[in-house]
Amino acid sequence: MASATVNVVRYTALLSGVFYGISHRRSLQKAHDAEKEHHAIHEREHLIAQAKEAWKRKQESSKGGVITDPEDPRFDLEKLIAKWESDS
Repeated sequence: MASATVNVVRYTALLSGVFYGISHRRSLQKAHDAEKEHHAIHEREHLIAQAKEAWKRKQESSKGGVITDPEDPRFDLEKLIAKWESDS
C-alpha cells in the first residue's frame, strides 16, 4: 500500500494538471475568440470596400448616361430618345 506522502503527491499532481488544463484551455479559447472577432471585422471591412467600389462604378457609369427619371430637373427627352434610337 502507498504511503500518505505518495498519495498527497499523486493528488497534488492530478489537481495541478486539472487546473493547468483549465487555465490553458481558457487562454486558447480567448486567443481563438480574438482571432475570430478580428477575422469577422476584416471580412466586414472587405465587404464594405467592395460595396463602395461597386457603388462608385455604378455612379461613374451613370454620369455619362442619360437621365431616365422624368421627375429629375436635368431630364432631357430628346437625349433619351436619341439614346433609345442608338441602342436599337
